[in-house]
Amino acid sequence: MNKKIIALAAALLCFTVAGLFAQESETPATTQTVAEAQASTVEAKADSNSSAIKYVAAAFAVALACIAGGMAVGKIGAAAMGAMSENAELSGKALPFVGLAEGICLWGFLVALLIIIL
Repeated sequence: MNKKIIALAAALLCFTVAGLFAQESETPATTQTVAEAQASTVEAKADSNSSAIKYVAAAFAVALACIAGGMAVGKIGAAAMGAMSENAELSGKALPFVGLAEGICLWGFLVALLIIIL
């Protein structure tokens, strides 16, 4: 299972890097001089790269937060089921801990939203 996750993460990383460095061919307009066309191309590439990096960073923040939240909920859920099998009255005490673990995912989403907006 771990080998599959590592292979999937490596493939996603390769596609992300390839997408960041992909080039689009742009032809300058006939009325512009070569210097103006080069200056506008450089500015467009800088804006494109910064926006691409923002989206990659936002995706990374959400991905890590959701993976961590899922792992936390899984461990808390297993412990809660074990505790409830011994004492059924503990079911209400386990629910807040699951909610706290799911809050990690929400914080990752908020961080991603702030990265994109700012």
